[in-house]
Amino acid sequence: MRLKGGDPFVFARGAEEAQALSDAGIPYEVVPGITSAIAAPAYAGIPVTLRYSSTSFTVVTGHEDPSKLQTQVNWEAIALVGGTIVILMGVSHLQQISQRLIAGGLAANTPAAAVRWGTRSDQSVIRSTLAELHQEPLQAPCTIVVGEVAAQDLNWFTNRPLFGQQVVVTRSTEQAGELSRQLRDVGAEVIEVPTIEIQDPVDDGSALRDAARRVSEFDWVVLTSANAARRFCSELRDGRDLAGVSLAAIGPGTAAVLAEYHLRVDLMPEEFVAESLLDIFPYPSEPSAADPKGTSGSVLIPRAEIAREVLPAGLRERGWNVEVVTAYRTLPAPISEELRERIAQAQVITFASASAVNNYVAAVGRDQTPELVVAIGPITAQAVRDAGLELGAESSEHTIAGLVQSTCDLVGLRAKSAQGPGSAIVQTDPLS
Repeated sequence: MRLKGGDPFVFARGAEEAQALSDAGIPYEVVPGITSAIAAPAYAGIPVTLRYSSTSFTVVTGHEDPSKLQTQVNWEAIALVGGTIVILMGVSHLQQISQRLIAGGLAANTPAAAVRWGTRSDQSVIRSTLAELHQEPLQAPCTIVVGEVAAQDLNWFTNRPLFGQQVVVTRSTEQAGELSRQLRDVGAEVIEVPTIEIQDPVDDGSALRDAARRVSEFDWVVLTSANAARRFCSELRDGRDLAGVSLAAIGPGTAAVLAEYHLRVDLMPEEFVAESLLDIFPYPSEPSAADPKGTSGSVLIPRAEIAREVLPAGLRERGWNVEVVTAYRTLPAPISEELRERIAQAQVITFASASAVNNYVAAVGRDQTPELVVAIGPITAQAVRDAGLELGAESSEHTIAGLVQSTCDLVGLRAKSAQGPGSAIVQTDPLS
């Protein structure tokens, strides 16, 4: 596969590459893309056409093949066509291009704009006039738009709450996707730095498989993480084995995994920590005439190899017989030098578990931590403090959506503080 930004047949070398493949007798397929001539202006809030002012647009290169004996672009004729003019690769020749367009009849004060790094999190837009745009500090790559549409400012892209922010995501590769997606949706440039690897238990999962085969012997199965839920469900032979067994889950992410297997959660605390589950967990009961089985007091907890003992200990204190089995291990993940360099450029780092905090600090160090630190909940927040890091925010809702919202709020407050007294920031829900 050959990936090309924009459209491979619009001022690119797609045709040359296709010809080479054709000459070699190699079959190929072309997948058209969206050219930067349209995409970059759209992300800058500039439509290339408007019903009342621009009913056509011309796309032209500002940098022709240097082997040509003379230019094939008649700028004066293009000026006479009217409508919008989109110039690609034209920064270095913009002054001459502007002069020729003006000579062809375009007004010197015709609106003009340059979009640099269009569609990226470091996108910037400079607006001026045709005569003066070349005097601005332009840097390639730029998409240049000339015409009345260049005065439009339908800004939607850079108004997002995390636009321009580089945010480090420290979740494992298997789990980073949803957090990264939500952060990108609100404008962040995401840097995925997995600090943990999810691996099979030392026994290759034999204890978990055995417990799954005996699951009907338990009254409750308590799942404290999405990883545990997925691995437990994958070992079930038949969902009917859970008949008569109640399911408890900590957090909607864990419940969502169970739902993928068509399993409904019977108990989930409002706050997604072990202590809150203990607060609402029932006590075992003795068999009686009304309830011959009773609640015999057996609980299965599939979980990570290293985890807090709050839940098993608390359930045992209540009289439950608790069996804990290792469903997976979390091991430190290596962090490359390239990722370390990218971390140094970031403004925000997010943590969704205490192990991610500890592994990050052990691998990278406190001094290499971005300025703003956001934790998903109280356990992770305490790990941040224990590691000697300054906590910027703790999610009030201990979910991925809550982590994203807290990140947006923290960045917004920091921006307001930087603007000084008297400034105003309107906070919106970026996830609505």
